[in-house]
Amino acid sequence: MNRVEAIRSVLNSTLEPEQLEIIDDSHKHAGHASAGGAGHFTVRVVSPVFAGKSLIERHRLVYAALDDLMHSEIHALSIKAETPEESKNQ
Repeated sequence: MNRVEAIRSVLNSTLEPEQLEIIDDSHKHAGHASAGGAGHFTVRVVSPVFAGKSLIERHRLVYAALDDLMHSEIHALSIKAETPEESKNQ
């Protein structure tokens, strides 16, 4: 399983998103020595789990779900976490 598939699998099982977009931005950071071989990713997660939660609480849920991967496969993560209602209003 590649990194994007691993991220998708974890977020699907923990946050049950209605929408999930994962972009591997690693190519933009080629040669970034401190990455240690781990990747750079952008995720957009639309989930009812985020309802009533602050932005920081939402980000904490995503980071908690990806904790194991954060120690090995993910060097940098950009997160957009929305409720289904917020997603519809854009």
